[in-house]
Amino acid sequence: MSIDDVTAVAQTAIFTIIKCAAPLLLVSLVVGLIVSIFQTVTSIQEQTLTFIPKILAIFLGLILMGHWIMNSMVEYMVNLWTDFNRYL
Repeated sequence: MSIDDVTAVAQTAIFTIIKCAAPLLLVSLVVGLIVSIFQTVTSIQEQTLTFIPKILAIFLGLILMGHWIMNSMVEYMVNLWTDFNRYL
């Protein structure tokens, strides 16, 4: 296994991780921003107020995007195991 092969596998793995994590992280970011704006407008200083909306939004995001995320991870693993003999 050459250095180029290791680099290609690592690059593909990192890209797959980012591609799978980005939608849920963006949902969490948007919900956190909305709750922060709501707290600022209403002068509520409760730090734990953001947890429940974020948890619900992430759960909803997993329900909506879970199939796509799982397909992306399975596709990566199938490609990795299909080319496994090349890496030996």
